[in-house]
Amino acid sequence: MRILVVGAGALGGYFGACLARSGRDVDFLVRPARAELLRERGLRVRDLDGSVASTPVSTVTADRLGADYDLVVLAVKSYALDAAIKDLAPAVGPRTVVVPFLNGMRHVEVLVERFGADRVYGGVGLVQARLGEEGEVERVGDLAELVYGPLCDTPVQPLERVHAALDGAGFAATATGEILRRMWEKWVFLATMGACTCLMRGPIGPINRAPGGAEFTSAMTAEAVAIATAAGHAPGEKFMDWARSVISDPRSDASPTLYWDLTHGNPVEADHIVGDLVRRARELGVPAPLFSLAHTHLSVYSATRDA
Repeated sequence: MRILVVGAGALGGYFGACLARSGRDVDFLVRPARAELLRERGLRVRDLDGSVASTPVSTVTADRLGADYDLVVLAVKSYALDAAIKDLAPAVGPRTVVVPFLNGMRHVEVLVERFGADRVYGGVGLVQARLGEEGEVERVGDLAELVYGPLCDTPVQPLERVHAALDGAGFAATATGEILRRMWEKWVFLATMGACTCLMRGPIGPINRAPGGAEFTSAMTAEAVAIATAAGHAPGEKFMDWARSVISDPRSDASPTLYWDLTHGNPVEADHIVGDLVRRARELGVPAPLFSLAHTHLSVYSATRDA
């Protein structure tokens, strides 16, 4: 199966490097400058022990794409989605399936409208990594898993074939028939962690130790769960037991990428992770004052950063 990885950032770079090292037929769709860097140095991944592995990878730019890929792994930030779709569209043929690993849910609607439900999977990417100053992928935790599944009963590539292409490449690969539930669960967790840490400007532990902090993180969690439940995607009990234990932990120094980007002056996925949740809450008539506040806060940051 021919695989096109769109985006060689933290998520796409890490999982794409694993696929390339395992001998899969993988091309990376990147900008010309990134393609040149990857040709010169390979795709570099810094592991938890500080060691750096450089993997030679095949790159392609948008002007040289053809519709001869079976699987497109889409791993870009949400604010780059429109440009990525424009670039990757020539690669999507009649037997190509696009598997996005973005946060939130808005991108699914956009991709289905553009390519059709039979050529789009749902996906959840879980990796503790970030992109270093010199373009290398830096692992900051052990978590590394891709979860994926079709959005309709008749996908152009069956789940068994997609799973065979992604499994056994050095990370956990999970095929599921309940991908929408898994995506909503991640969204509830990530949005709650992101809104809490960005509003309070600190990791989750110090927030919970502060006066009123535990009540705040609990209320934020309740809002997210209420929105997901009203949308018909109530998180599972087992998942929420785990999520609440993380979000309420007073000893944890955990914080999501949204907080990292905010505190390092980077663009943030405010609209996709927090804003879209607020929009759905309003449409469903679910009160979400804390998430609305977080969205306003992040929107002000984005406006002043771009000014």
